[in-house]
Amino acid sequence: MEIKRAGAQPSGKGSPDYFTGSVRVDPLASPADPARVVAALVTFEPGARTAWHTHPLGQTLIVTAGCGWAQRVGGPIEEIRPGDVVWFEPGEKHWHGATATTAMSHIAIQEKLNGTAVDWLEPVSDDQYGAA
Repeated sequence: MEIKRAGAQPSGKGSPDYFTGSVRVDPLASPADPARVVAALVTFEPGARTAWHTHPLGQTLIVTAGCGWAQRVGGPIEEIRPGDVVWFEPGEKHWHGATATTAMSHIAIQEKLNGTAVDWLEPVSDDQYGAA
C-alpha cells in the first residue's frame, strides 16, 4: 500500500506544447508498471484549453468545478459542468477546457498503452475555440 499525502506531489504548469492559456496539473495517480492508469486534477483558467489529442485506450473526465467546454472532431462544442462525466472513445480526436469567461477543473483518467496515455496533436485555434 502507498499513501500519497495531500500536498506531497507538486503542482505543475500545463506545457504550452499541449495547452493554450493558464493550466495547472495536479497529479493524482501514476503507479509504476504494470499498472496502466494515470489520473490528474487539471484546472483551466478562463480561455485555457488542451490541444487536440487522442488517447489509445480512451479517457474519462469528471468535472469538479466551474464550467467548461469539450468537443470531439466533427461534433458540436458541448458545455460541461460539475458532476458531469465525459467519456472519449479510444482514438477519438478531441479537446477540452474552460469557457471563455469561466474557469473549470476536472479529474482526467486514462490508461497507458505501451507506455503512452495521450497522443498530442495541433493546438485548438482561436477560431475553433470561439465557435462555442
